[in-house]
Amino acid sequence: MKPRTPAVISAVVEAATGFALIANPSFVVHLLIGSALSDGGVAIGRVCGFGLLSLGLACWPSGRVANAQAISGLFTYNLLAALYIGFLGAVGGFAGFLLWPACVLHGVLAFLLARPAYQAIRREGSGVEEKIENGFPGKPVG
Repeated sequence: MKPRTPAVISAVVEAATGFALIANPSFVVHLLIGSALSDGGVAIGRVCGFGLLSLGLACWPSGRVANAQAISGLFTYNLLAALYIGFLGAVGGFAGFLLWPACVLHGVLAFLLARPAYQAIRREGSGVEEKIENGFPGKPVG
């Protein structure tokens, strides 16, 4: 699978979740962790929605090229989200309808983005900047 595909899926999921959090954070939180929000929680939920919407838009691949920084950012977010959502379900005692599906989705996306993110980090460490096109490193930029 080309790195662009999981990047697009992840960007769409994050932007859609951002929209949902902006529109109705209480409903999203109830679906995810089965808990209610206070007024302050609703305000913070909307700010988180702004962040997720921004992440989705910033990481959207342009054309056929998947940006190395976007892939690394999406990998990091999905890995941490999967771990934390899993922790909330296993140890935190939360049990929303979408908790485990969200955990699995983030875990799968992190897995699919792991290799491209690792390759991007290796390229950065070598000082060679390349474009990732169609899943394969291209010519050095510059």
